[in-house]
Order: sequence, then C-alpha cells, then structure tokens
Amino acid sequence: MLNNKVSSLINEQINKEMYSAYLYLNISNYYAEKGLNGFASWFRKQADEELEHAMKFVNYLHDEEEHVSLLAIEAPKHEFKDYKEPLELTLSHEKYVTSLINKIYKATLEVEDYRTTCFLNWFINEQREEEKNAHELLTKFEYLVTDAKALHQLDDQLATRK
Repeated sequence: MLNNKVSSLINEQINKEMYSAYLYLNISNYYAEKGLNGFASWFRKQADEELEHAMKFVNYLHDEEEHVSLLAIEAPKHEFKDYKEPLELTLSHEKYVTSLINKIYKATLEVEDYRTTCFLNWFINEQREEEKNAHELLTKFEYLVTDAKALHQLDDQLATRK
C-alpha cells in the first residue's frame, strides 16, 4: 500500500499529464490553423505521449491496488501572439512537469518507498529528454525564424519525425 501523500501526488500527476495532452493539442491546433502542419503533427505526437504518461501512472496505481481519482482537466487558456510563443510555453511547461515529478520523487524518498522511486526513474529520464527536445526546437526556430524557406523546411522535418 502506498503512502497517502505519494498516492495523492500520483493522482494529481495523472491530471497534470492529461492537462499536458490538452495543452499540446491546443498548440497543435494553433499551428494547423496557421498552415504549419509539421509543427501541428509534432505537437499532436506530444499530446499522445502525454496521454501515455498519464496511463503509466494509472497503471502503476492499479498495480499497487490504489484508487485512481480522475480530476477535472483544466482547458488551456493560451491565445498565441506569434509562432514562437507556443515553443517558449512548451519549454517552461516541461520544466514545470519536471518539478512535479521531482516533488513526487522527494516524497517517496521521505517515506522510503523505493519501489515507487524506481518507477519514477523512467519519468526523470523522460523529462530530461522532453526538456532537451523543447529547447532544441525553440533554438532551431529562433535561428530560422528570419528565413521563411528554412522555417518551412523545419516544418517539413517535424512532419516526418516520430
């Protein structure tokens, strides 16, 4: 049986992962409406990944015979002023998610829940990758933003990225 605080934090994380999926779907829709289908595709894939993350937490709670509490998912409230803003939001959001994973990790260490600590190691590595990808995409965008042809080439590359 999980510690109540750890179980509660994991249930909250399920909600945060679902919100992340909503956020990335919102960003995908923004880029699709602007005709940047590669960016739209990349963010749709990110949304799918966030749903997978939520399900990993759901399955873990089930495996530990814990109750899963599905909380209301807040709608993203972002209207974007330009193509760069969603990329900046993505990087800051991934850093926020990292802080949430770290909070759960810290709670598991405090109660000596090493099984959950091991489970969270996957998410710690995943967040490193998520932050790196978000940073690289923002950097490439900043470099190419003044060159419309290069921006569309990046968009085409994102469309084929897995």
